[in-house]
Amino acid sequence: MSVAELAGQVSGKLTETVRSVEVMRRAGLVPFPRLDEGLRSLVAIRKYGPFAGANHIAARRDSAAVGIVDDLGPLTFKQLDDQSNALARAWSQRGLGPGSVIAALCRDHRGLVLTMAASGKLGARLLLMNTGFAKPQFADVAKREGVTALVYDQEFTGLLDAIDENVDRYLAWVDEPGGHEIPVLAEIIASTDDRPLPAPAKPGGFVLLTSGTTGTPKGAPRPHTSALASAQFLDRIPLRSGEATFMGAPLFHGTGLSQFILSFALGCTVVMRRKFDPEATLKGVATHRCTALVLVPTMLQRIVDLPKEVRDRYDTSCLRIIFVAGSALSPDLGNRANEEFGDVVHNLYGSTEVAVATVATPEDWKRAPGTVGRAPVGCRVALYDEHGNKITEPHVTGRVFVGSGLSFGGYTDGRNKEIIDGLLSSGDVGHFDEDGLLFIDGRDDEMIVSGGENVFPIEVENLLVEREDVLEAAVIGVEDADFGERLKAFVVRTEGSTLDEDGVREYVKANLARYKVPRDVEFLDELPRNATGKVLRNKLS
Repeated sequence: MSVAELAGQVSGKLTETVRSVEVMRRAGLVPFPRLDEGLRSLVAIRKYGPFAGANHIAARRDSAAVGIVDDLGPLTFKQLDDQSNALARAWSQRGLGPGSVIAALCRDHRGLVLTMAASGKLGARLLLMNTGFAKPQFADVAKREGVTALVYDQEFTGLLDAIDENVDRYLAWVDEPGGHEIPVLAEIIASTDDRPLPAPAKPGGFVLLTSGTTGTPKGAPRPHTSALASAQFLDRIPLRSGEATFMGAPLFHGTGLSQFILSFALGCTVVMRRKFDPEATLKGVATHRCTALVLVPTMLQRIVDLPKEVRDRYDTSCLRIIFVAGSALSPDLGNRANEEFGDVVHNLYGSTEVAVATVATPEDWKRAPGTVGRAPVGCRVALYDEHGNKITEPHVTGRVFVGSGLSFGGYTDGRNKEIIDGLLSSGDVGHFDEDGLLFIDGRDDEMIVSGGENVFPIEVENLLVEREDVLEAAVIGVEDADFGERLKAFVVRTEGSTLDEDGVREYVKANLARYKVPRDVEFLDELPRNATGKVLRNKLS
């Protein structure tokens, strides 16, 4: 590397750091009122990790400030900090600590939050399990990841049959209190000293799991990251300190986890419910005057599909941000949400592996509905063809590669995604428009080749859901003797719809190229989806 190239890299990094600090200052993360408080906060993050450290900081800042509101009511940051001290101490006495892997199979509630904080204070690795797992998936992941302790909600007891009997078990949520053979977190906490333990040598970090729409999900570690990494979200999503966030997305998913940790770092109250309900979500936003609502697209769909008289019962004018991620947001759904709530939709694109890649602001969306926007500070996004050559022309589809301070360093089994020029493959294909806005055209492995023509399902799906009589649509490729593959559409109609197979084909033919018309059409009551809203295409045939 030449001196000029090295100087350019150093200059670019310095500019990025300065910009990141400014983003954090604007959001309210810095500066701290006193220098010693700022230094103490940095030390806490380094000791306990991003979540337990953020909770500890918020508790010191204002002991009466409410940290979470769940189905059981409010808990202050101070109560969360003290109770997680007690849980960490109890687990330490039971032999858990650095090197332990604690798996959590929980819905969103205080038991999961306390488990997150306590594992950080122990230096244990926390494995966030998907609540939609089938028994074989759950057992396979637990064995592969070397789980030493399992924290779970009582409703998931039936999934534990295949788990090694030597794995410690703890109940995070019970449907009927009293008389349980398995230790209950609330009881352990109540009977244990809540003084803090000595800090571990290093925080344990999180392990997130890939969506697992086909086969067993892979583990993607999330070790301790720089505080500057938060600027990647705050650069294009205007979260501010001291507000309230309604968390609809599950915490076991990267979408929910990232925004939960960031809200805690900002000292925001996080409102959560164990099970998503569209009307209860609107009520929660109105009651707690939430300025941000974090959802996956299927949740947003259920909210905007509520009858108008139901939506009108709740004053949601406090919302400045609807943060959507986890799966593709169709232009029709994004537009309907903005019509209902104002220009508040922020569409994030990323993955378990690359974390954040781009964010579409409301201004981006108005200019180009369906876009996933631009890369925030600290991120780079580039497109490459099948030969690894960089694509720079607009409207040319290529493979999406991302560079981010939050990107993972490889799966827990030692494998990794493809890397080009220091950027990590997202597994998707997309294109930029002439304004530099990114559009995702589909998964690289979902491309359908019919009669020699390449078709990405999302284009046909987005067209179909624009119809008022279509709720959902999915398109797959099925074997065909003449064309190699042919398109098959699965459509969920609105109640009372008279749309038939010919109507679907004629509509697509009138709007897209002939080779994109599905030859087969099947109507379903609903599409099979996982807990984060992604369509389980392997369940369609």
